[in-house]
Amino acid sequence: MPAYLLLLAALLSRVLPHSGWFGFTAVGGSLLYFGARRSRHLGREMLPPVAALAGVDYYLTTQVYGYPFHWQAYLVTWVWYAAAIVLGRILLAQKLSVLRVASAAILGPTSFFLASNYAVWLGAHYPGGMYAPGLGGLMTCLAAGLPFYGRDLASTGLFLTLAFGVPAAVRRYLESREAGRAALGQQSL
Repeated sequence: MPAYLLLLAALLSRVLPHSGWFGFTAVGGSLLYFGARRSRHLGREMLPPVAALAGVDYYLTTQVYGYPFHWQAYLVTWVWYAAAIVLGRILLAQKLSVLRVASAAILGPTSFFLASNYAVWLGAHYPGGMYAPGLGGLMTCLAAGLPFYGRDLASTGLFLTLAFGVPAAVRRYLESREAGRAALGQQSL
């Protein structure tokens, strides 16, 4: 259930007007968490979050931004949604540690940054296009995406910290409280 609640937060963080958030969304963190907690049967479990986020992509493109929708332009993004779920499954499902959560918080946004910016450059690197052919054009495209990358790193790190850290902190608190009660019980014997 928490995985679906975090997915709902991701959907809302994309749909609700949030110009003040500067691209701060729960998408990366929710997909990684979803992979860690819900992806026992990867094929079946991946479909709801990927379809929901694809629906939001469609809605934003056609209704909010007023552009025509070309599904081919979103293939890299949709494949990344599924890949983020797999990454969450690989890194966070079996053994959870601060290092694994931090690795997921870095690998998730970094993989999206590289894949999406490469796809943008690939589609616009012809002569007269938005980016020049060659390494210089690719570097320009990557540099243009850096502000979004930084926000994605921050938001993914924050959402993963909350999703995994809060339950771990509560569990430790309850365990220490129980251990304290047990110690008091032993002293009174």
